[in-house]
Amino acid sequence: MLHASPGVPQEQRRIERHLLGSYLQVFNRHSGRPMGYLGNISRQGMMLISDLPVMLGSFYELQLRLPGANDVPDCVNFTAMSHWCRADASPGFYDSGFSIVHNQQAFAGLAKSLEQYFSFQYPVDA
Repeated sequence: MLHASPGVPQEQRRIERHLLGSYLQVFNRHSGRPMGYLGNISRQGMMLISDLPVMLGSFYELQLRLPGANDVPDCVNFTAMSHWCRADASPGFYDSGFSIVHNQQAFAGLAKSLEQYFSFQYPVDA
């Protein structure tokens, strides 16, 4: 599906836009049910945006499913502990802070990859 921008004829747009949330959804690892979306990430933790508040001080077995080859998702399994939860700026949503307590190395690698993917890198002038 192509989306037209003001002043740009629709037939000139060649890149389909996708919402990041559709790729960065967080699941309960055991039930497979969605818990919410990744709001932000660091090497030690993450913020989850969900439609339900989470219990504080609880451990959660979670999974991120990243786009993989041949439509088979690459899964990152990890255990996280909830530290805080507050109402999001958008009504009906909650932001929750988690620290990663198991599989920190894989999670840190994911955070680094996402940081590199979404950062603008400019050449250094000599």
